[in-house]
Amino acid sequence: MAASPPANPATPSPLIFDRAALRVRRRRAALLGPATFLLDRSAEELAERLGAVMRRFDLALDFGTSGEAARAALARVGSVGTIVAAGALAEKRGARAQPFVVADEEALPFRDGVFDLVVSLLALQFVNDLPGVLIQVRRALKPDGLFLAALIGGESLTELRQSFAAAESEIDGGASPRVAPFADLRDLGALLQRAGFALPVTDAERLTVRYDSAFALMHDLRRMGATNVLVERRRLPLKRTTLMRLAEIYGERFADDDGRVRATFEIVWLSGWAPHPSQQRPLRPGSAQARLADALGAHEISAGEKAG
Repeated sequence: MAASPPANPATPSPLIFDRAALRVRRRRAALLGPATFLLDRSAEELAERLGAVMRRFDLALDFGTSGEAARAALARVGSVGTIVAAGALAEKRGARAQPFVVADEEALPFRDGVFDLVVSLLALQFVNDLPGVLIQVRRALKPDGLFLAALIGGESLTELRQSFAAAESEIDGGASPRVAPFADLRDLGALLQRAGFALPVTDAERLTVRYDSAFALMHDLRRMGATNVLVERRRLPLKRTTLMRLAEIYGERFADDDGRVRATFEIVWLSGWAPHPSQQRPLRPGSAQARLADALGAHEISAGEKAG
């Protein structure tokens, strides 16, 4: 697998996420003891989805996934052969059962047409140039190779977003960016098409997780390495009065009868194939060999004719 630098876009993407801060957050999460329930759920879903694909993947890439959840899921799928991992070295210590390549999620260091399968779990929502990354993934796939990824979707943490905005507006006189602006389902489907994938599909699963308080939720986010890494984030520490008011608002608006609060997590799944002549294609308009009216045994009404 000869390495090659990714193509540089003509226009640089805006910097939304502080990638250096993200690496610091993930190292801290590993030390705290990571909260992996979303990752574990995504890994189980990955194994199920691949198990339904009736074909062999001789060489697979796990791209950017923290820990070993994706590789363990791939190993359980009988149709997957050799697995290569690519990611930040600090996040992958001790994972040497499969070949490992040090790489950032924004730069895929492989030549074109290498892999039969590329997967990624809960990592690509933090890249600054997602369209460019998807193009790199499509190029790294062999013709008729499969890309399958899970990302955190735009409906995630809506409760926390609203509570932060209300508390900061009330205490500090204005809100600052606190929760990442994750992409929504329709936008991600369009990005797959733009990147040149054939047969693109997107779907989403929405989970409601309950916590004792907003503080318990924020502690879990720290253990996920998913706290604020926005470039435009406010660098000053959050005031205690603002934080306490946030927890009050969260409880007032999003608590159940037992006092526990709700947090929404949306997991968006992307899949697409590298183009190949054998793949199904939509029929050309007017190329049908049979009429729908004949199949239904119905009378066809021509344009301009009124129904009786």
